[in-house]
Amino acid sequence: MKIFAIGMNYAAHNKELHDTLLKTEKPVIFTKADSALLKPGKPFFVPDHWGRIDYEAEVVVRICRLGKNISQRFAHRYYDAVTVGIDFTARDLQREASQNGQPWTICKGFDGSAAIGEWVDIAKFRNVQALHFHLDKNGETVQEGCTSDMFYSVDEIIAYISQFFTLKTGDLLYTGTPAGVGPVQIGDHLDGWLEDRKVLDLNCK
Repeated sequence: MKIFAIGMNYAAHNKELHDTLLKTEKPVIFTKADSALLKPGKPFFVPDHWGRIDYEAEVVVRICRLGKNISQRFAHRYYDAVTVGIDFTARDLQREASQNGQPWTICKGFDGSAAIGEWVDIAKFRNVQALHFHLDKNGETVQEGCTSDMFYSVDEIIAYISQFFTLKTGDLLYTGTPAGVGPVQIGDHLDGWLEDRKVLDLNCK
């Protein structure tokens, strides 16, 4: 199983972190190790020696068939379910890596950094590019987004990634986070919502 993730795919998030609303020339792709996937029902253990750890709520897509060099017009055939996940990010380590021109492998791909919610069949929704989602921290909404605001659509991302990687059944695609990212602390409780469905329920320890 491979975990792909997209950086800088929402204008307002780019503004809050990078002080720009501009769309990147190509999708910004990074990967997480398979050991980053947090097992269902397990808490997220906040590392206590890496500085600030941020939540980043995202719509996650599940790949359902083998594909390579997929045309954008056929990309919708390659995923069957969506949910809300959290791309936990060691923010201080990310800033250090970015300043030194280094990759994000450690700050994004550490063990447990990919939380995942309950899967919902894509057929339940009219349009994957019109999904509203939000994240609550301790009962208060801290992030809200809609996939219509993505710079690069799910189908565009799949077509792009499949030029370089063979997609396989069970691969995951984190599609980018909207504005509102922030730190987590021990004792925080996170709830992820996809439309009116609570799909993610997570404790931080």
